[in-house]
Amino acid sequence: MMIGFAAGGGADTQARLVAQGLEAKYGWKVLPQQVDGNSGLNLVAELVNAPTDGTAIGMVVSESLTYSMMAAGNPDLQIDKFTALATTASFQTGLVAMAEGNFNTWDKVAAAAKAGEQIRFGTASDRQADVAYLFGKAAGIDFNIVPVKGGAGVMNGLRGGDLDIGWVAGAQSKPVTQGEMVNIASAIPAKLKDSPDAPLVTDLGSKYVLDGYFMFVAPGNMDPEARKALGDAIRDVLNDPTTEANGLVTKVFGGPDVITGEALDAKMSEMNTAAATMLKDAESN
Repeated sequence: MMIGFAAGGGADTQARLVAQGLEAKYGWKVLPQQVDGNSGLNLVAELVNAPTDGTAIGMVVSESLTYSMMAAGNPDLQIDKFTALATTASFQTGLVAMAEGNFNTWDKVAAAAKAGEQIRFGTASDRQADVAYLFGKAAGIDFNIVPVKGGAGVMNGLRGGDLDIGWVAGAQSKPVTQGEMVNIASAIPAKLKDSPDAPLVTDLGSKYVLDGYFMFVAPGNMDPEARKALGDAIRDVLNDPTTEANGLVTKVFGGPDVITGEALDAKMSEMNTAAATMLKDAESN
């Protein structure tokens, strides 16, 4: 099991707890391996030539197979070269700031920008960076977009004073509920579980959102029986309230959101079309 996230973060822990659950429920031996970086593309570059019998899978996010692949433009690393196995949880992406800082509301961010202050905006992927850029264009703000490594990198930047605001896709749940950080806006097309009063970024002028899924993927042309067996097993682990994997995704990401098979193929096609539209917009601006 390749994991496309930095060790110790919420997504890495989620993958490892799924591995633990698969071993406990099915007796399978699952060997987690970190292959992080480059918005998940390092992982898929290694996975693409792996066996198609179910012995090699990887955990990425849906944008790794859609927006990131499309932006990279490598014909050998496109969505049709992979098999989507199962989503695990949907994003709870927020625009995050320190609760006691100078940018703990959108109004303060907008006022500071209007006064000529540079706003340092942390992003952890190409898609996040482009949404931040397009959001800034719509809001009339020239953000200083700072790429970092994962949601943990954004939060570390906020804590260290190197960033003012940034996108985080769920890992902010604990610091938000503890009062250390605040979601100043929801970057998904719904209210955030931890911050139901936060405005939607679309209400603040953004044309785009940062919805999506954490998910498992395998090489293309996977044996259909192996695909079904793995998808069903991942669903069983995540939907079982007695597993640690279920407990984590419920606490951090609002609960399991498992899609498999043809329904997942249709969802990925939909997200790929949306990614193409946004990438074209970003390139034209």
